[in-house]
Amino acid sequence: MASVERRAFMKGAGLSAFAFTVGGAEVMMTAGQARAQGVPFRLLKAHEAETIEALGETLVPGARRSGVAHFVDQQLSVPAEEALLQARIFNVRPPFVNFYRAALGAVDRGSQKVFERKFAALSAPEQSEFVNLMRQNKIDGWTGPGAGFVYNVFRSDAVDVVYGTMEGYAALGIPYQAHIEPERRW
Repeated sequence: MASVERRAFMKGAGLSAFAFTVGGAEVMMTAGQARAQGVPFRLLKAHEAETIEALGETLVPGARRSGVAHFVDQQLSVPAEEALLQARIFNVRPPFVNFYRAALGAVDRGSQKVFERKFAALSAPEQSEFVNLMRQNKIDGWTGPGAGFVYNVFRSDAVDVVYGTMEGYAALGIPYQAHIEPERRW
């Protein structure tokens, strides 16, 4: 899979099905299906998944329902060279779970400094305000991976899980094509 580019794979994956463990067996399903069925997380703790869902939903409406936390968790559990996470594209050093935990901790610490509550406990308008501050690197005393960098990684992961599917393409009004073959002119 190393030769397959991340976005091309996400677009070409069709159903965007991944292997999730259900009742001790690996089952192919979308991240949204895994969320709807309450598939247990492999690596993420409950509060980490809650923060990912809240952050993803703030960044890209529909990310929670599309299973952004299940997508991240599933991708954290595959070999680093196969992960479809934006962290890999930005050359974050594996294991990627270390970056995600540090980033989520930074989000919650920053949120507590600004609003005196963890990010997932904020109202939707507060979450939007916080994300805007984070995007601009305007959170005093931010500790952890850079706020703007964290914003970009989580936004890209949320975009992939919401729009990197046939349903996502349809929501955008774009005809889905599993591949695009250049027109030959000779």
